[in-house]
Amino acid sequence: MTTPVYPMARAEGCPFDPPPKLRELQDEAPLVKVQVFDKTAWLVTRYADQRKLLADPRLSADVTAPGHPSQTAMAPQSGEGVGIGFILMDDPEHARLRRMVTAPFMIKRVEAMRPAVQKIVDGLIDDLLAGPKPVDLMEAFALPVPSLVICELLGVPYADHDFFQVNSKQLISLTATPEERGQAHGNLGAYLYNLVGEKLENPGGDLLSGLTERVKAGQLTKQDAAGMGVLLLLAGHETTANMIALGTLALLEHPSQLAVLQDTDDPKVVAGAVEELLRYLNITHNGRRRAVLEDIEFDGQLIKAGEGLIFPNDIGNRDPSAFPDPDTLDLHRDARHHVAFGFGVHQCLGQPLARMELQVVYSTLYRRIPTLRRAAELAEIPFKHDGSVYGVHSLPVTW
Repeated sequence: MTTPVYPMARAEGCPFDPPPKLRELQDEAPLVKVQVFDKTAWLVTRYADQRKLLADPRLSADVTAPGHPSQTAMAPQSGEGVGIGFILMDDPEHARLRRMVTAPFMIKRVEAMRPAVQKIVDGLIDDLLAGPKPVDLMEAFALPVPSLVICELLGVPYADHDFFQVNSKQLISLTATPEERGQAHGNLGAYLYNLVGEKLENPGGDLLSGLTERVKAGQLTKQDAAGMGVLLLLAGHETTANMIALGTLALLEHPSQLAVLQDTDDPKVVAGAVEELLRYLNITHNGRRRAVLEDIEFDGQLIKAGEGLIFPNDIGNRDPSAFPDPDTLDLHRDARHHVAFGFGVHQCLGQPLARMELQVVYSTLYRRIPTLRRAAELAEIPFKHDGSVYGVHSLPVTW
């Protein structure tokens, strides 16, 4: 078999399904070498294998580790030397920094935010109903919801949301040059570095202000705090915004499943629907990536130190051994064991917040606008094949 090239193309007309080649590999060669840019890496396509290896301490998330199959290159950037945060670090430093921002994302703290998020969602729906139609749901609703929430949580002025949305899109683009990504990272880094400086002088009750207390205590540098801010700002709005828009589109294409949400006021049904949509859609569609620190014997293969591993969670969440009839969207399915948020020590920190936001949106939008529908043909919807976060660039809707 010739070495497949990764990432792979989705089938035309199947915007919600993983590339067919991934299913073929899952069936025939679940652990296989693939070409990634100018290097090769092991592709792990089975659900159980992904969970087992992602929990293995012999793997490294550090993009500077030998053999790491980095998704995109990045040129050196400005921004006061601000890094990308703990997500690309290994323990113990990863754990040390992560613990500093864990508290605001704990379930009890997140649940206390639910009324405020409900108010944001209702207000934006009020604006939709009072405004012109058709309207771009991505711009008018899907992006503002998580942007307003993460700005409030971090203490970032929402008036600057255009700035960080433009730069975050550039940073995660697969088509941008290394220089363009470096510039975007530098822009965000400089912005957060300056904001941390302001909060050192005038702290508030937000997460960034909390980090400045760590800076004052000598536990963090300003660069560390700013890097964590970049990571949380980027992850806190881009992923959830795409889940809101792509989830809405998927439900509009599956009316019987949309009716499940329109016809219930049971929080457990809504929570289960969110898990199934996370499993089915998999917006982080270009795989989690690791470097191998020590030789690993796995599935009859020797994975050597200095090689890379890629875990495409889109096909992991469509593994029939874990999810019967996996290509069917079934909001009554128990999908809580999906790997949409990853697995192991690097599992997404913000998942309680993302879940709560999606529960509020999915339980509100379709009941308040029950006749919501696409205002463009599916073939005309521009999908994000050019970024590391999958979704739609725009979603014209009417009612």
